[in-house]
Amino acid sequence: MPDWSYRTLFRPVLFRLASRQARLLTLQAIGGLSKVPWGSAVIRVLGHLDTSPLLQTKLGDMQLKSPLGLSGGVDIHGTATKALSQFGFGFLEIGPVTIHKVSSHLPIERDLQHESLIYPIAYENDGVENVIDRLKQHHEQRGKLPWMLRIRHSEESTIEHAFEDYQSLLQRLTPYADGFYMDILDGRWPIEHILDHLKSLVQMSREIIASKLLFLYVPLDYPLNKLQRLIEHPNIQHWNGIVIGDMLQTNNGFEIGREGKLLSMERIRLLRSHLHDEQILIAAGGIHEPQDALDILDVGVQFVQLHSGLVYAGPGLPKRINEALVYNKMRNNEPQTAPTFWSGWGWMYLLGIAMIIGGVLAWSIAATSVVLFYDIQFLGMERAELIALNDRLLPFMSHDRITLAGTMLSIGILYVQLARYGLQRGLHWSKAALSISCFVGFSSFFLYLGYGYFDPLHALVAAILLPLFLLSLRARVNEPSRRQPKLNNDQIWLFALWGQLMFVILGFALAIGGLTISFVGITHIFVPTDLAFMDTTHASLGHVNDKLLPLIAHDRAGFGGALFSLALAILFTALWGINQGERWLWWTFLGGGLPGFAAVFSVHLEIGYSDFWHLLPAYIALVIYVLGLALLYPYLVKPRYLSSGA
Repeated sequence: MPDWSYRTLFRPVLFRLASRQARLLTLQAIGGLSKVPWGSAVIRVLGHLDTSPLLQTKLGDMQLKSPLGLSGGVDIHGTATKALSQFGFGFLEIGPVTIHKVSSHLPIERDLQHESLIYPIAYENDGVENVIDRLKQHHEQRGKLPWMLRIRHSEESTIEHAFEDYQSLLQRLTPYADGFYMDILDGRWPIEHILDHLKSLVQMSREIIASKLLFLYVPLDYPLNKLQRLIEHPNIQHWNGIVIGDMLQTNNGFEIGREGKLLSMERIRLLRSHLHDEQILIAAGGIHEPQDALDILDVGVQFVQLHSGLVYAGPGLPKRINEALVYNKMRNNEPQTAPTFWSGWGWMYLLGIAMIIGGVLAWSIAATSVVLFYDIQFLGMERAELIALNDRLLPFMSHDRITLAGTMLSIGILYVQLARYGLQRGLHWSKAALSISCFVGFSSFFLYLGYGYFDPLHALVAAILLPLFLLSLRARVNEPSRRQPKLNNDQIWLFALWGQLMFVILGFALAIGGLTISFVGITHIFVPTDLAFMDTTHASLGHVNDKLLPLIAHDRAGFGGALFSLALAILFTALWGINQGERWLWWTFLGGGLPGFAAVFSVHLEIGYSDFWHLLPAYIALVIYVLGLALLYPYLVKPRYLSSGA
């Protein structure tokens, strides 16, 4: 459920449902997907969520992939732990965890104006025994992401009885935890009593958890005067660090939302001025866009956690924050020496140029003689005989071959652009998109053999281009983008998500179309409107010349394979490559689409094959294409004002 589908399609529907129902439906969907074969691969493909090695950091002695954590309140029942682990997080909070189950059937409210969630109770969870069962089921995920368990005493406990709860929770949960958040700052207890017991709590905890990380959990609305006294006390030095929570108690309930950012920053400044440098600060309040995370990190925390931002901004928020962090690390570094033309990217560039040249030649032949000398030899019929056989046969064959030529031109333009601006810059996604598209394109050559017709020209072209593709695989693709990512959830960003959705839909639609055309080409060859246009039947054409159908099938299957290859290049570029200010990408979509659409509509108009239902998919694709370009234009092409984060 990437942002391009969540913000455009799913969030409007989910926000019409009750919050608990929407949360359960969402988590069950992504959790269920991660459990089926190849489900995790689908999540990675749709979101391209892998983190850059530049983000690797340490939390204590643990190596993290990212300084981002996920709040335990997002998935209190552990429905989608495996799926959420793939979203670009470096660690997961699990909790709150109490001795006994805490539940409520009251609704969770949304405040859309303030982008907040309002919970009826603060510590809803399944209880320690159920949490342990869950952790056992997901034990393999702990090796990938550290688990920080947030534990809390029972609400009716006195401070003395709370120690018994913590002792029991630590003893049961230590085998499954990499660290603990101790949520002991209860507003019912005087600060003096808490201070008197903190040292004993740390000593007791250390006896159980040994060297594992131990954090004091500070509620977001904990009074500043009490917090000041707390951090001035000598016992605070015994903690590995402090976690600032994300929940505010209000008259309406317990609120988590973007207004927590300012409160969080206020407490960070106070804490940072008193804690030792080696003590860790983690903040979890009010992060709804990448700029929020940057602001909070800038005031002195090392790690941040997400909660309500995932609900309002979308599941792509951790990826966007990670990209912003990578950009900040890279922007003051000198770029590496640009790779030479022959180091890899140039070979793909040449392959694209060859496809463009081939497309131009194929178009010129298809618009004039239509058939080549070896086609004539294969059929044993001259061009004039084909015209005499059916005056619409050659126009129909021209229609197949011109659409193939337009597809070749579109592929060539995409390959040239992706090589020049993607491979040359070392962008991993560009190599992946090109490799998938090329692999399918070269594999589709064998479709030509489906009816026993060997096309020597296509074989020669494939033999020449295949080495270029193989040499292009040498391209180095481990460089992050040096383009500043979008830092705010503004209208331009939302328009871009709609534009991205259009091109993703277009890519999927063209892929389905390519597969369908290939399947029809190697089975039935014609659709009913084809035969109606030529005013003939399948049997009649086969009866006149038993080699005629294999020749036409070769054209159809070849076009379907090329269209499928083009579709994958468009799809994966749309999924992975769209980033603010990438002007070249907008021009790539524009230039890559025009030849294909021009070929389809011009040849059908020229030969009079204007059946509405036959052309309806092309009309729909054109509308989607134009909408996508229009919606992406402000995001990709318009000048950016970097000082405002736009």
